Amino acid sequence: MSSPAERYAASRRRQAVASSELARFSQGYSFSLDPFQEKACAAVEKGEGVLVAAPTGAGKTVVGEFAVHLGLVRGFKTFYTTPIKALSNQKYLDLVARHGEEKVGLLTGDSSVNPHADVVVMTTEVLRNMLYSGSRDLNRLGFVVMDEVHYLADRFRGPVWEEVIIHLPAEVQVISLSATVSNAEEFGDWLGQVRGRTAVVVSEDRPVPLTQHMMVGRRLLPLYSHPTDGTEPANPTGTAEPERTEQTEQSVQPPLNPELLKAVKQARRAAASGGASKNSYRSRGGGSGRGPQPWKRSARGGRAPRRGEGGARTARLKPPSRLQVIKALEEATLLPAIVFVFSRAGCEQAIHQVVSAGVDLTTEAEAARIR
Repeated sequence: MSSPAERYAASRRRQAVASSELARFSQGYSFSLDPFQEKACAAVEKGEGVLVAAPTGAGKTVVGEFAVHLGLVRGFKTFYTTPIKALSNQKYLDLVARHGEEKVGLLTGDSSVNPHADVVVMTTEVLRNMLYSGSRDLNRLGFVVMDEVHYLADRFRGPVWEEVIIHLPAEVQVISLSATVSNAEEFGDWLGQVRGRTAVVVSEDRPVPLTQHMMVGRRLLPLYSHPTDGTEPANPTGTAEPERTEQTEQSVQPPLNPELLKAVKQARRAAASGGASKNSYRSRGGGSGRGPQPWKRSARGGRAPRRGEGGARTARLKPPSRLQVIKALEEATLLPAIVFVFSRAGCEQAIHQVVSAGVDLTTEAEAARIR
């Protein structure tokens, strides 16, 4: 139960929201905004930059959508940036549904739709190129939403994000959103130094339960004995959290699934013995056909694996094939699923592999709807 001081502060916050543009914006939703959403949106309305760190499904994009709303009301342009084209396409459809096709555009490496609109969804690389070319579309730019801003830490693409943040005009408000930024306060301090005053809003409440799984051989098993549902002290999203100490580490980590540990041991024994048991790590039809050779030296003369528990060598387990993963997910009723493949060629190869194997996950009616 909240204290009198907390209830008073919440009351003052509601009063402030009721007399602001945020009140009109929030009326367009069928739900009440959470405190972290109100706090972040209020900072945007005050003219501050914002960094929002909250778990997946918590509603961070509401803050970005409020920046879009505020830009339209005040006569500014808003750019909504994402790291990949698929996210840009989805966000474009969301904003078109809310504001209409005439007000929203899309710019990616593949698509150019209404590029001079007041609201343009784009990949971050497109915005970087616009900044360096001095594009006229930067005129009247008031807000830039950087969705999935943790890409700044990406070894290859991070510099693009950094360049955009540094080179945007000083008057542009940057709204940064991420579910996985691990050092929100430190990152917010850097944004403040580069962009000016930046509010850091962190929420650790997880509205959508998270269950992590591992696949051993052909078995899909939960990583922990019970799901991390928001009350669990563990923090797999990487959002800001209290510093852990050696004394509290065991209470923070949930217990590992004993069935998973048993399956891993069985797979390692099978790999070490060179066998292919029922739950073997080997994929059907994969490999060279010569059987596993876990102790063979590499071409560079690498050392043999270290001895593990009980003196047995620790075998290197081969990941299951995509087909095995799909079958396991289907049996666990966990489809549809998203598989991340980090290259265009890899995506094409994955599609060819699945199609060649005759995988068909749709009914005739669903296939007709897709076409």
